Amino acid sequence: MKSIGNSDLTWREFLRVEMRVGTILSAEIFKEAKKPAYKIQVDFGEFGIRKTSAQITKLYNTEEIIGRQVVAVINFPKKQIANIMSECLILGGLGSENDVVLLTTERTIKNGTRIG
Repeated sequence: MKSIGNSDLTWREFLRVEMRVGTILSAEIFKEAKKPAYKIQVDFGEFGIRKTSAQITKLYNTEEIIGRQVVAVINFPKKQIANIMSECLILGGLGSENDVVLLTTERTIKNGTRIG
């Protein structure tokens, strides 16, 4: 098994990461961003609707991601990105050319479902 060095974390630390399922409600080109990105709003059910930015323009257009369920971390501190305050981090796999493949669910499940 390949080790990633001294970055091992405890089970307790892992449980602090709030990875939740949400449905993308809206997506538009983020013109003010330095790198190509979309402004996105995600519905996390009882955890509310949160906005973020995602650099996923290489593989996705705005129309095809609306309605898609994604996995995101919702308990990072808010972060200013250009003119929006990002409230979550949508997760994806990073390809060889820095293209991001969204992490999603196999089947539709309740928004806000915890990943763990």
